This record gives sequence, C-alpha cells and structure tokens, in this order.
Amino acid sequence: MFLPIPIVGVTSALLAYVVIAVSMIGVTVFVLIKILPRQADPPLLTQVVLGLSVIFGGSVLLLALLYVFLTPDGTTAWTWVLLAFNFMMMFPAGFWFVTQILFEDRAIAPASWAWPVTLGLATTGSEVLMGLLFAVAGANGDLSVTSAFALGLSSIWLYWSMAAVMGALLWWAPLSPVERYGSLALALASVSAPWVTAYPLIGGIAAAAVMIGLFLFVARVVLEHRVSATELGFLLALSALFLAMAIAAAGLVADAGRDPSRLAFGAVMAVGMVGEMSYLVRRCYAGPAPVVPPLRVVEPTGEAFAATHGRPLEPAAAERPTGAR
Repeated sequence: MFLPIPIVGVTSALLAYVVIAVSMIGVTVFVLIKILPRQADPPLLTQVVLGLSVIFGGSVLLLALLYVFLTPDGTTAWTWVLLAFNFMMMFPAGFWFVTQILFEDRAIAPASWAWPVTLGLATTGSEVLMGLLFAVAGANGDLSVTSAFALGLSSIWLYWSMAAVMGALLWWAPLSPVERYGSLALALASVSAPWVTAYPLIGGIAAAAVMIGLFLFVARVVLEHRVSATELGFLLALSALFLAMAIAAAGLVADAGRDPSRLAFGAVMAVGMVGEMSYLVRRCYAGPAPVVPPLRVVEPTGEAFAATHGRPLEPAAAERPTGAR
C-alpha cells in the first residue's frame, strides 16, 4: 500500500549517522533549556557562550561527517571526524573557562536582540547542515551544489529537528496564550513542510489548515481586543511570514518542485525558524507580554449609574401608595 511519507533518506548503512543526529538534537535542547532562565534574570554571558560553543562544535562534527561523503579518501575523512569529535568535547569547556576570566559574572542586556538572533542563527544553521548531510548521504550519485542545498533545505531532518527544538522552547518559555498559539502554528508548519516538497497536494492541504487556523485565531483575539501592542506586532510578523510561505509553496508547485523553487521555499522556512527561535529565546529572560483580558461592557448600577446618568425622577404624588406623604 502506498503511503505518502516524506523521504527520510536513511538506509541501514546510515543508522550510525541517525544515532549521532538524534543525539545532537537532544544535546541542543538540553543546552538551551539549561542556559535559558524561565522568566528570571537574563543569563550570564558565560552561559550563553557555552551554549553557542556546544552548538558550534556540533556543526563542526556535521561538516566532518559530510566530508566523508564528499571525498574518496576514507582514511583522511574519518581522521577529520575523530578530530571533530575531540573538538566538540574539548572546545566548549575550554572556551567557557576563558570567558569566565574575561566576562566574570556579567549578564546579557535584557533588551538586546543580538544574543537571541545569534542563538537562532547557530541552531538553525546546525540543523541545515544536518539536512544537507542526509541529502548528500542518501543521494544516488553525485549532486551539484545547487541540488544538494535544494534537497537539504527541503529535508525532513531539517524541519523535524527544528520542530523538536522549537517545541521544547514552547514548553519552556513563559509565553502569553497569543504568543504560544502563534508560535505553535509555525512549529506545526515545520512539521508539515516536508510534505509540501515531497507531496505538494497533501502538504498544501496540511499547511492551509494550519494557516486558516492561525488567521481565525488572529481575527478572534484582535476583534475581542485581547492583544497588547507587543503581541499585535508579533501576530503581524507571523502573518506576513505565513503569507511568504504560502507564496513560496505555490511557486514550488507551479515549478514542479525543481531546485530553484525548493531553494526559495527552504530559504523562507529557514528565515521563519530563525525568527521564531530568536523570539522564544528572548522571551525566556525578557518575560512574556502582558495578558490582555477581553473587552467587556458593564452597565453601571447604583451610585455609578447616578453619577453618569443622573438620579431617577421621584414618582408623582398620584402614583404614591395610599397614606404616603
């Protein structure tokens, strides 16, 4: 029976790479949660540098593994893999020790976007390398640079890896309901993205369902006046991103899934994932946007009614009860 499952690109010969890839996703999630506070003071510079160095070390390892499939000299390639393993183990600890001396106990600026964007770029870039690794490893024959990146940016290893990281931050970050549901919609779009490139009809239906749900949610909270100024900007940026994703997906279908359209769709998705990662990281130490209750109209009563509408007229004498004066 035919099942419309996106191409995973894994054979029995690549199981060791799968173990490494899944382990690296777990390490990334663990490091981000450990270095990011939960609605507390901003993290120390040394903590953020340690997290970045771990992610950077993982990227070096992925590059070394990718080199195994790009060179015919297996001895040299696996030597670089062993060196990359050592680098991944030793570089973060050594670099962290140096930053302890340089930065001591200084914290990052709460209002700054520099560190969140840097973490977002490093994490997304590492997952792009993972997608590229499995695209090259699972290909039959040599690939051009354009084809390799087109397959890497449409790989399930990129989108589902990032969905796992974003899902962990969605659980960890102190978000308001508007931010949480909006970010969840983008994470779900990452889950459905491999179907868009592999099976455009099925992927398009799934993506359309997520987008329709998001726009209905946006319309509801805006009409009920339940968004702050910060949340409104967040929703507008998210809506613009979903519109760009829809245009890129339509171009992919119109172009029959050729390399240029795959690259365009992958680039839009990558920008969205960097943006969401950056926003969630910053929310961890900047605190959530205030929750705005829905607008409710309450009729004044008693003294409040009298103050706004005047006191009611006294009943006429003829209407008074018998014996009343």
